[in-house]
Amino acid sequence: MRDALSLPAWVVGFGLVGIGSLARDVGYPVEVAVLSTMLVWAGPSQVIFFASIAAGAAWSAIAIAIGFASLRFLPMTVAILPLLRRPGQSIWIQLALSHYVAVTAWTEGLRRLPGVPPPQRVAYFLGFANTCMVVSSIGTFSGYYLVNALPIPFAAGLLCLTPIFFLVSLAAGIRHRGDIAAMALGLVLAPICDRFIGGGFDLIVAGVIAGSIAFLIGRKRGRAA
Repeated sequence: MRDALSLPAWVVGFGLVGIGSLARDVGYPVEVAVLSTMLVWAGPSQVIFFASIAAGAAWSAIAIAIGFASLRFLPMTVAILPLLRRPGQSIWIQLALSHYVAVTAWTEGLRRLPGVPPPQRVAYFLGFANTCMVVSSIGTFSGYYLVNALPIPFAAGLLCLTPIFFLVSLAAGIRHRGDIAAMALGLVLAPICDRFIGGGFDLIVAGVIAGSIAFLIGRKRGRAA
């Protein structure tokens, strides 16, 4: 909890202030706004949810759109679960842990969990992630009632705090040339894929290409060593 409150929880909490404002704009009660933070736990997907409701989209279309927007969490979950898995751990515990895999908890987890004794990692991760979720829920609740006090550009800009923190955390966790290649290629390919692919698949394609090249670079370096 102390590590989360040192900065990460506040970054994601302020980032979800805009979600509360958006929920109020489309006429949903504050309880739904806070519940969306606890259950969806992903700012971009929550934006899609409330924006699609405002546009009058069908529920099936909203579900599909959010599903595609959340595909990025699959490789993230696969990457962090080996650090959390313990002998005899049930699948239900692993499913519960996967719910907390979000940008902030994931980046900080990959950076901090290797230094935590394995028997304590699940408790550490849950303490960290739940602290982030509580602060985010408070941020969503506050944003709901601050909708008339916050300028729209400022409220929208708060959503950018999380990806900025995500990028900084990744940079802080760089260990070898493969990490540098993955970040550099991702930053270069993301706008290109957005221009020529789009449709929610741009980041997936950019990530697969950049990550595959970075993996080959890392494996080549390992063989050379």
